[in-house]
Amino acid sequence: MALVLATGCAEVPQNTTNNNLTDTKAPQMTQREVSTTSELIEAVQDASVKRIVVLKELSDVPMLRLSPGQALTASRSKATIRFADGQDGLELSTDNEIENLVLITAPEKRVVFNDTTVSDLGKLELQNITVDGIVQIIAMDRVRAGNIEAHDVEIRSADAREYSVRPKGYGVEVIPGAFTLWNQQADTSVTITADLTGISAGLPNAPVRGSGIFVCGGGDKGGRLLVRRLETGMVHSDAGIAEGTPDRISAGVFTGYGTLVNNVHTLGTVTTYGPNDMVLDNWGVVDHWISEEKVTSHGPSGIGFVNFGNITSLKLKETIETFGQGARGFNVYSGTVAHAEFDRIVTHGNGAVGIQISQPMGEISVLHGIETFGGSGESLVKGVMTKLSAVAFSVKPEGSVRALNIAGGLVTHGPGVAPIEVQGVIESLLVKDKIAALKDQSNISQQTK
Repeated sequence: MALVLATGCAEVPQNTTNNNLTDTKAPQMTQREVSTTSELIEAVQDASVKRIVVLKELSDVPMLRLSPGQALTASRSKATIRFADGQDGLELSTDNEIENLVLITAPEKRVVFNDTTVSDLGKLELQNITVDGIVQIIAMDRVRAGNIEAHDVEIRSADAREYSVRPKGYGVEVIPGAFTLWNQQADTSVTITADLTGISAGLPNAPVRGSGIFVCGGGDKGGRLLVRRLETGMVHSDAGIAEGTPDRISAGVFTGYGTLVNNVHTLGTVTTYGPNDMVLDNWGVVDHWISEEKVTSHGPSGIGFVNFGNITSLKLKETIETFGQGARGFNVYSGTVAHAEFDRIVTHGNGAVGIQISQPMGEISVLHGIETFGGSGESLVKGVMTKLSAVAFSVKPEGSVRALNIAGGLVTHGPGVAPIEVQGVIESLLVKDKIAALKDQSNISQQTK
């Protein structure tokens, strides 16, 4: 209602009883508190409600879709939402936020996922959430833009093995993860951006099934995924791949092709348990990758760190240790690493090479030695089971290393296994402590400075 003033005349409403001449229309509802499942459903379906606050634990909740601009949070500490049996959980659209919640579905269901019929995801924020089920954000169908902010996301259980769309390359396909962020668009102009910190998956006695943390673009000539930070906590994963399968892998942490990451920082231990379960695996482009805690694999061909992409600087501050047959410590089969530093590498299985280099790369430093305990055995190499010997350090014919500096020695324990194999080129070599084949004195055994 307007008040119009003119010279010598004032028009004043005759029916008002309030001297404050303001619009009496009720303000638009922007926030709503909910205490029951029905109240939550009603709030989510009302697009005028922009912030939904959950006050208590809710059960038997059907799949929900947040409207553009809606946020879902809890009043104080984390509130729990249990979704109905056999259903997915929370579908995001555009400019959504999820905060301070525990979200629960069956492990094989998507507990958080996105609507692929929208053209722009806007800014999707996941903050301080604990979940059972798969977190899956994918750019496909109509999605051509979006920024993903995920911070302090704990995935206690998930099973991504039934997701049949998988990136393929180097003779294998990769099983997606408990946390999956994937730009599947083939168009190189489609770019998704992300900042990811505090992402964890699995527990020591209950690993997630499939990969752990999985970020990927649309291929070397497809859509881009630009990640400012990928910071992970503890990761435990087991994909349950049948032993001897030559064309399928998973990874504790996987950075796929079409992904460009400024900084990868694995802050917690990363452990894999099954056949072909890589621990850390890069197919993308990474400026800096730092691992703070121990890297461990228990299954056959479960390699500590695999590189098929390009890394400027790689630093593992604690030991890489592998226990399965053919489970190498570190290898470069494609791409390159400009500088790599390792604390220590130990392998226990037959065919489990300590470090194997098949491409030109820069400097490698090992602070506390490389030691292998196995003999000869098969290992998965680019989708082919290949017989290898558990050499401590191996450079294949097409490989080269500009400078190799080893403190702590190169030691093998398997019969007939040499500590070092050079079929390619090492331009500069410095080994402190021993180079020793302890089960075969015909091999090199000497002290160097």
